[in-house]
Amino acid sequence: MTTTTPIPVRLDFDAHAARFSRAMGGLDQAATSELDRVDFDPRLRELVRIRASQINGCAYCIDMHTKDARAIGETEQRLYALPAWRETPYFTDRERAALAFAESVTLLAGGHVPQADYDAVAGQFKPDEIAALVGLIVAINAWNTIGVATRTWEPGTYQP
Repeated sequence: MTTTTPIPVRLDFDAHAARFSRAMGGLDQAATSELDRVDFDPRLRELVRIRASQINGCAYCIDMHTKDARAIGETEQRLYALPAWRETPYFTDRERAALAFAESVTLLAGGHVPQADYDAVAGQFKPDEIAALVGLIVAINAWNTIGVATRTWEPGTYQP
């Protein structure tokens, strides 16, 4: 039998920074509204959220968005392959452009978003779709930062 060890919450961020937490909810709603407005594929939204969360090491967000992706029909094969998406045939050119761009924006400490990644996303998406994608990436990276810094949400507890 496998046993699990709970990861202790460090800080109840929602309780100790309630205004900021509500503002984060507003940011997330604004990002979702923009994604809805441009009819951005819901499965690709989740893939971007998962990939950024993998890079940032946010266990709760990985768990949450993997469950959400499954709930809307994403395949296990693509979810398992996501960390190595460049090496698989499972993703479309549009998805590849979004994932590369999401990785570049998430890894800004490396300097900048390479022009090749921006050009790839611009070749697949309209400007309003790119703006919505940036909003999505900003929002998930902010949630990841809170989650990793405070462990305010326990991985495995989310239910879609």
